Amino acid sequence: MMNRNRKILQWPIMLLVLIAMAFTACKKDSEYYDYENNVKEFNGTVLQYLEAQPVNTFDSVLLVLNRLPALKDTLTNNNVTFFAPTNASFQAAIKNLNILRKSQGKTPLYLKDCDLSSLDILTSRYIIRGSRTTEAYAPFADGVLYASVNYGYQMHIQYDKLNASGFVQGGPQSIIYSDPKNNIFEKYWERSNTNAVNIKAKNGVINVLAPLHDYGFNEFVSRVNK
Repeated sequence: MMNRNRKILQWPIMLLVLIAMAFTACKKDSEYYDYENNVKEFNGTVLQYLEAQPVNTFDSVLLVLNRLPALKDTLTNNNVTFFAPTNASFQAAIKNLNILRKSQGKTPLYLKDCDLSSLDILTSRYIIRGSRTTEAYAPFADGVLYASVNYGYQMHIQYDKLNASGFVQGGPQSIIYSDPKNNIFEKYWERSNTNAVNIKAKNGVINVLAPLHDYGFNEFVSRVNK
């Protein structure tokens, strides 16, 4: 009789535990569902934002920009959207370049030595005229083409809101930034994801590319290996 009463008492307790767990899970998922990628504000230019970041973040792109004063001026005085490659992107490109050069019996090349016209062409592809946050791309399900600076080269930008905790389109905002290679067939495109978006500077917006991005959209080696 005592065991039977004990079992009867256990049911309400278990029920309360289950309700509490369900409430906690719903609350957690709700936080993800209501996630907003708040726009960060930086009190300076796009170039100054790059310079203000910790060592080993944007040193490589700053080195390239110092060799390309016109692009450096663009990031200072023009309204732009900049897809910023981190040091890791340049390290991968330089490593691949010098593996090839070694196999060809050539001396190593580094960013300070690379052909300026090639660096200008490739770096220009990371800069789009006009200051735009993800709100500009969100309405286009298949993405949208924008001309990059200097050469008017077409780059493709696609809004991608990540999923979280089972909620479709319930997570952080992201962008897929692609070089279409002047080709209508997407299988030939070089794509890159972002790690951070909508960083607002006085003269533009910075989106930080993921470290796995290869600087030059897989053209760096072929262009500078001369």
